Amino acid sequence: MIDDHNHNLRGIMFRCVSVICFAIMAAAMKWASEAHVTAIEMLFVRSTIGLPIVVGWLLIGPGIGIIRTKRPKAHLIRSMIGMSGILMTFQGLILLPLAEVTTIGFSAPIFATILSALILKEKVGGHRWTAVLFGFLGVAIVVRPGGGGEALSQFGVIAALLGAVGTAGVTITIRQLGGTEQPGTIVFWFFVSCAVVSGAAMPFYGHLRAPETYAVMCIAGFAGAAAQILMTMSLKAAPVSVVAPFDYGQIIWASLLGWLFWSTTPTLNTLAGAGLIVFAGLYTAWRESRKRRVTVAATPPLE
Repeated sequence: MIDDHNHNLRGIMFRCVSVICFAIMAAAMKWASEAHVTAIEMLFVRSTIGLPIVVGWLLIGPGIGIIRTKRPKAHLIRSMIGMSGILMTFQGLILLPLAEVTTIGFSAPIFATILSALILKEKVGGHRWTAVLFGFLGVAIVVRPGGGGEALSQFGVIAALLGAVGTAGVTITIRQLGGTEQPGTIVFWFFVSCAVVSGAAMPFYGHLRAPETYAVMCIAGFAGAAAQILMTMSLKAAPVSVVAPFDYGQIIWASLLGWLFWSTTPTLNTLAGAGLIVFAGLYTAWRESRKRRVTVAATPPLE
Protein backbone atom coordinates (compact mmCIF):
# COMPACT_ATOMS: atom_id res chain seq x y z
CA MET A 1 0.00 0.00 0.00
CA ILE A 2 2.85 2.37 0.88
CA ASP A 3 4.64 1.43 -2.36
CA ASP A 4 1.50 2.23 -4.38
CA HIS A 5 1.26 5.59 -2.62
CA ASN A 6 4.91 6.38 -3.36
CA HIS A 7 4.51 5.32 -6.99
CA ASN A 8 1.45 7.52 -7.36
CA LEU A 9 3.28 10.50 -5.88
CA ARG A 10 6.21 9.90 -8.23
CA GLY A 11 3.84 9.65 -11.18
CA ILE A 12 2.09 12.88 -10.19
CA MET A 13 5.44 14.65 -9.83
CA PHE A 14 6.57 13.49 -13.29
CA ARG A 15 3.24 14.57 -14.78
CA CYS A 16 3.30 18.02 -13.18
CA VAL A 17 6.83 18.71 -14.47
CA SER A 18 5.76 17.35 -17.87
CA VAL A 19 2.87 19.83 -17.94
CA ILE A 20 5.25 22.71 -17.19
CA CYS A 21 7.57 21.57 -19.99
CA PHE A 22 4.67 21.38 -22.46
CA ALA A 23 3.64 24.92 -21.49
CA ILE A 24 7.24 26.16 -21.95
CA MET A 25 7.39 24.49 -25.37
CA ALA A 26 4.13 26.13 -26.46
CA ALA A 27 5.22 29.55 -25.19
CA ALA A 28 8.59 29.26 -26.93
CA MET A 29 6.96 28.29 -30.22
CA LYS A 30 4.51 31.16 -29.84
CA TRP A 31 7.46 33.51 -29.32
CA ALA A 32 9.20 32.09 -32.42
CA SER A 33 6.02 32.59 -34.47
CA GLU A 34 6.42 36.35 -34.00
CA ALA A 35 9.53 36.02 -36.20
CA HIS A 36 7.28 34.38 -38.84
CA VAL A 37 8.55 30.87 -38.15
CA THR A 38 6.32 28.33 -39.90
CA ALA A 39 4.70 25.26 -38.36
CA ILE A 40 6.96 22.98 -40.46
CA GLU A 41 10.06 24.70 -39.05
CA MET A 42 8.70 24.28 -35.53
CA LEU A 43 8.13 20.57 -36.11
CA PHE A 44 11.61 20.12 -37.62
CA VAL A 45 13.40 21.77 -34.70
CA ARG A 46 11.25 19.96 -32.13
CA SER A 47 11.96 16.55 -33.67
CA THR A 48 15.66 17.00 -34.48
CA ILE A 49 16.40 18.41 -31.01
CA GLY A 50 14.20 15.85 -29.32
CA LEU A 51 15.34 12.70 -31.13
CA PRO A 52 18.87 12.56 -29.59
CA ILE A 53 17.34 13.17 -26.17
CA VAL A 54 14.91 10.29 -26.68
CA VAL A 55 17.76 8.02 -27.85
CA GLY A 56 19.80 8.97 -24.77
CA TRP A 57 16.82 8.19 -22.54
CA LEU A 58 16.44 4.78 -24.19
CA LEU A 59 20.15 4.01 -23.77
CA ILE A 60 20.15 4.71 -20.03
CA GLY A 61 16.66 3.32 -19.46
CA PRO A 62 14.77 0.56 -21.25
CA GLY A 63 17.53 -0.01 -23.81
CA ILE A 64 17.84 0.83 -27.49
CA GLY A 65 16.76 -2.70 -28.41
CA ILE A 66 13.10 -1.84 -27.80
CA ILE A 67 12.98 0.17 -31.04
CA ARG A 68 12.61 -3.14 -32.92
CA THR A 69 9.04 -3.56 -34.04
CA LYS A 70 6.93 -5.93 -36.09
CA ARG A 71 4.28 -3.27 -36.68
CA PRO A 72 5.94 -0.57 -38.81
CA LYS A 73 2.69 0.23 -40.64
CA ALA A 74 0.87 0.89 -37.36
CA HIS A 75 3.70 3.19 -36.22
CA LEU A 76 3.54 5.02 -39.54
CA ILE A 77 -0.20 5.60 -39.21
CA ARG A 78 0.19 6.78 -35.60
CA SER A 79 3.02 9.11 -36.63
CA MET A 80 1.11 10.61 -39.56
CA ILE A 81 -1.89 11.33 -37.35
CA GLY A 82 0.34 12.76 -34.62
CA MET A 83 2.30 14.94 -37.05
CA SER A 84 -0.89 16.33 -38.57
CA GLY A 85 -2.20 17.15 -35.11
CA ILE A 86 1.03 18.85 -34.00
CA LEU A 87 1.25 20.92 -37.19
CA MET A 88 -2.32 22.12 -36.68
CA THR A 89 -1.60 22.91 -33.03
CA PHE A 90 1.49 24.90 -34.03
CA GLN A 91 -0.58 26.76 -36.62
CA GLY A 92 -3.09 27.52 -33.90
CA LEU A 93 -0.26 28.86 -31.73
CA ILE A 94 0.78 31.15 -34.58
CA LEU A 95 -2.72 32.62 -34.90
CA LEU A 96 -4.25 32.49 -31.40
CA PRO A 97 -3.31 33.63 -27.89
CA LEU A 98 -1.48 30.99 -25.86
CA ALA A 99 -4.21 30.39 -23.26
CA GLU A 100 -6.95 30.02 -25.88
CA VAL A 101 -5.13 27.50 -28.07
CA THR A 102 -4.15 25.50 -24.97
CA THR A 103 -7.75 25.46 -23.75
CA ILE A 104 -9.11 24.36 -27.12
CA GLY A 105 -6.47 21.62 -27.20
CA PHE A 106 -7.99 20.08 -24.10
CA SER A 107 -11.10 19.22 -26.08
CA ALA A 108 -9.11 16.17 -27.30
CA PRO A 109 -10.79 13.75 -24.79
CA ILE A 110 -14.15 14.79 -26.25
CA PHE A 111 -13.07 13.85 -29.75
CA ALA A 112 -11.42 10.67 -28.41
CA THR A 113 -14.79 9.56 -27.03
CA ILE A 114 -16.41 10.12 -30.42
CA LEU A 115 -13.62 8.35 -32.30
CA SER A 116 -13.66 5.40 -29.90
CA ALA A 117 -17.36 4.94 -30.68
CA LEU A 118 -16.95 5.35 -34.45
CA ILE A 119 -13.64 3.51 -35.02
CA LEU A 120 -13.20 1.10 -32.11
CA LYS A 121 -16.96 0.47 -31.85
CA GLU A 122 -16.78 1.01 -28.10
CA LYS A 123 -20.07 1.34 -26.29
CA VAL A 124 -20.43 4.92 -25.08
CA GLY A 125 -23.18 5.45 -22.53
CA GLY A 126 -25.37 8.43 -21.83
CA HIS A 127 -23.07 9.79 -19.12
CA ARG A 128 -20.10 10.10 -21.48
CA TRP A 129 -22.22 11.57 -24.29
CA THR A 130 -23.43 14.17 -21.79
CA ALA A 131 -19.79 14.98 -20.99
CA VAL A 132 -19.14 15.36 -24.73
CA LEU A 133 -21.99 17.87 -25.01
CA PHE A 134 -20.65 19.86 -22.05
CA GLY A 135 -17.20 19.85 -23.64
CA PHE A 136 -18.50 21.11 -26.98
CA LEU A 137 -20.44 23.81 -25.15
CA GLY A 138 -17.18 24.84 -23.48
CA VAL A 139 -15.40 25.02 -26.86
CA ALA A 140 -18.25 27.08 -28.30
CA ILE A 141 -17.98 29.55 -25.42
CA VAL A 142 -14.18 29.84 -25.85
CA VAL A 143 -14.36 30.60 -29.59
CA ARG A 144 -17.41 32.88 -29.40
CA PRO A 145 -16.53 36.59 -29.82
CA GLY A 146 -17.03 38.69 -26.71
CA GLY A 147 -16.32 38.05 -23.06
CA GLY A 148 -13.84 40.90 -22.77
CA GLY A 149 -11.57 40.05 -25.69
CA GLU A 150 -11.24 40.42 -29.44
CA ALA A 151 -12.71 37.91 -31.87
CA LEU A 152 -10.38 34.96 -32.44
CA SER A 153 -8.99 34.09 -35.86
CA GLN A 154 -11.41 31.62 -37.46
CA PHE A 155 -8.59 29.76 -39.20
CA GLY A 156 -6.69 29.66 -35.92
CA VAL A 157 -9.70 28.16 -34.17
CA ILE A 158 -10.13 25.55 -36.91
CA ALA A 159 -6.41 24.69 -36.74
CA ALA A 160 -6.52 24.32 -32.94
CA LEU A 161 -9.62 22.10 -33.16
CA LEU A 162 -7.98 19.94 -35.83
CA GLY A 163 -4.96 19.69 -33.52
CA ALA A 164 -7.27 18.38 -30.79
CA VAL A 165 -8.78 15.87 -33.24
CA GLY A 166 -5.24 14.74 -34.11
CA THR A 167 -4.43 14.25 -30.41
CA ALA A 168 -7.61 12.22 -30.04
CA GLY A 169 -6.63 10.10 -33.03
CA VAL A 170 -3.24 9.46 -31.46
CA THR A 171 -4.97 8.34 -28.26
CA ILE A 172 -6.98 5.80 -30.25
CA THR A 173 -3.97 4.46 -32.19
CA ILE A 174 -1.83 4.20 -29.05
CA ARG A 175 -4.56 2.11 -27.44
CA GLN A 176 -4.19 -0.31 -30.33
CA LEU A 177 -0.38 -0.18 -30.33
CA GLY A 178 -0.03 -0.39 -26.56
CA GLY A 179 -0.89 -4.07 -26.46
CA THR A 180 2.30 -5.08 -28.26
CA GLU A 181 4.60 -2.03 -28.27
CA GLN A 182 6.61 -0.37 -25.49
CA PRO A 183 6.02 3.36 -24.83
CA GLY A 184 9.66 4.07 -25.72
CA THR A 185 9.20 2.32 -29.07
CA ILE A 186 6.19 4.48 -29.91
CA VAL A 187 7.95 7.71 -28.88
CA PHE A 188 11.14 6.85 -30.82
CA TRP A 189 9.45 6.09 -34.13
CA PHE A 190 7.24 9.14 -33.79
CA PHE A 191 10.26 11.43 -33.44
CA VAL A 192 12.01 9.69 -36.34
CA SER A 193 8.95 10.12 -38.56
CA CYS A 194 8.62 13.80 -37.62
CA ALA A 195 12.31 14.44 -38.34
CA VAL A 196 12.20 12.73 -41.74
CA VAL A 197 8.96 14.32 -42.97
CA SER A 198 9.68 17.83 -41.69
CA GLY A 199 13.28 17.59 -42.93
CA ALA A 200 12.04 16.74 -46.43
CA ALA A 201 9.74 19.78 -46.31
CA MET A 202 12.36 22.23 -45.01
CA PRO A 203 13.76 23.16 -48.48
CA PHE A 204 10.30 24.47 -49.33
CA TYR A 205 9.21 26.00 -46.00
CA GLY A 206 12.44 26.70 -44.12
CA HIS A 207 14.18 30.08 -43.94
CA LEU A 208 17.29 31.45 -42.30
CA ARG A 209 16.44 32.91 -38.91
CA ALA A 210 18.15 35.15 -36.40
CA PRO A 211 20.30 33.35 -33.78
CA GLU A 212 17.92 34.31 -30.97
CA THR A 213 15.02 32.76 -32.89
CA TYR A 214 16.92 29.48 -33.22
CA ALA A 215 17.76 29.66 -29.51
CA VAL A 216 14.08 29.99 -28.58
CA MET A 217 13.16 27.12 -30.89
CA CYS A 218 15.87 24.95 -29.34
CA ILE A 219 14.40 25.67 -25.91
CA ALA A 220 11.05 24.52 -27.31
CA GLY A 221 12.68 21.36 -28.67
CA PHE A 222 14.34 20.47 -25.36
CA ALA A 223 11.14 21.22 -23.42
CA GLY A 224 9.02 19.15 -25.82
CA ALA A 225 11.31 16.12 -25.59
CA ALA A 226 11.52 16.38 -21.79
CA ALA A 227 7.73 16.67 -21.59
CA GLN A 228 7.25 13.56 -23.73
CA ILE A 229 9.68 11.50 -21.64
CA LEU A 230 8.29 12.71 -18.32
CA MET A 231 4.75 11.95 -19.45
CA THR A 232 5.81 8.41 -20.37
CA MET A 233 7.55 8.01 -17.00
CA SER A 234 4.45 9.23 -15.18
CA LEU A 235 2.36 6.52 -16.86
CA LYS A 236 4.92 3.90 -15.87
CA ALA A 237 4.82 5.02 -12.23
CA ALA A 238 1.07 5.51 -11.74
CA PRO A 239 -2.27 4.71 -13.43
CA VAL A 240 -3.70 7.08 -16.05
CA SER A 241 -6.65 7.91 -13.78
CA VAL A 242 -4.24 9.19 -11.10
CA VAL A 243 -2.02 11.41 -13.28
CA ALA A 244 -4.30 12.56 -16.13
CA PRO A 245 -6.23 15.19 -14.10
CA PHE A 246 -2.98 17.10 -13.56
CA ASP A 247 -2.71 17.73 -17.31
CA TYR A 248 -5.20 20.56 -16.95
CA GLY A 249 -2.63 22.52 -15.00
CA GLN A 250 -1.21 23.39 -18.41
CA ILE A 251 -4.06 25.88 -18.86
CA ILE A 252 -2.88 27.69 -15.72
CA TRP A 253 0.75 27.70 -16.84
CA ALA A 254 -0.18 28.84 -20.36
CA SER A 255 -2.24 31.69 -18.92
CA LEU A 256 0.63 32.68 -16.61
CA LEU A 257 3.21 32.63 -19.42
CA GLY A 258 0.83 34.53 -21.72
CA TRP A 259 0.46 37.23 -19.09
CA LEU A 260 4.20 37.29 -18.35
CA PHE A 261 5.46 37.57 -21.94
CA TRP A 262 2.54 39.09 -23.86
CA SER A 263 0.53 40.86 -21.13
CA THR A 264 -2.55 38.88 -22.20
CA THR A 265 -5.05 37.44 -19.77
CA PRO A 266 -7.75 34.85 -20.47
CA THR A 267 -11.12 36.36 -21.37
CA LEU A 268 -14.28 35.57 -19.43
CA ASN A 269 -15.30 33.31 -22.30
CA THR A 270 -12.03 31.39 -22.07
CA LEU A 271 -12.35 30.94 -18.32
CA ALA A 272 -15.99 29.79 -18.52
CA GLY A 273 -15.32 27.51 -21.49
CA ALA A 274 -12.20 26.07 -19.85
CA GLY A 275 -14.28 25.19 -16.79
CA LEU A 276 -16.73 23.18 -18.90
CA ILE A 277 -13.97 21.50 -20.93
CA VAL A 278 -12.07 20.52 -17.77
CA PHE A 279 -15.28 19.19 -16.20
CA ALA A 280 -16.04 17.13 -19.32
CA GLY A 281 -12.50 15.75 -19.47
CA LEU A 282 -12.31 14.84 -15.79
CA TYR A 283 -15.76 13.27 -15.83
CA THR A 284 -14.86 11.20 -18.89
CA ALA A 285 -11.63 10.05 -17.22
CA TRP A 286 -13.55 9.13 -14.07
CA ARG A 287 -16.09 7.11 -16.05
CA GLU A 288 -13.28 5.32 -17.91
CA SER A 289 -11.56 4.48 -14.61
CA ARG A 290 -14.83 3.29 -13.06
CA LYS A 291 -15.61 1.13 -16.10
CA ARG A 292 -12.18 -0.51 -15.89
CA ARG A 293 -12.63 -1.24 -12.16
CA VAL A 294 -16.00 -2.82 -12.80
CA THR A 295 -14.55 -4.91 -15.66
CA VAL A 296 -11.67 -6.15 -13.50
CA ALA A 297 -14.01 -6.94 -10.60
CA ALA A 298 -16.29 -8.93 -12.92
CA THR A 299 -13.42 -10.98 -14.39
CA PRO A 300 -13.38 -14.50 -12.87
CA PRO A 301 -10.08 -15.63 -11.32
CA LEU A 302 -7.89 -18.10 -13.22
CA GLU A 303 -8.39 -21.70 -12.19
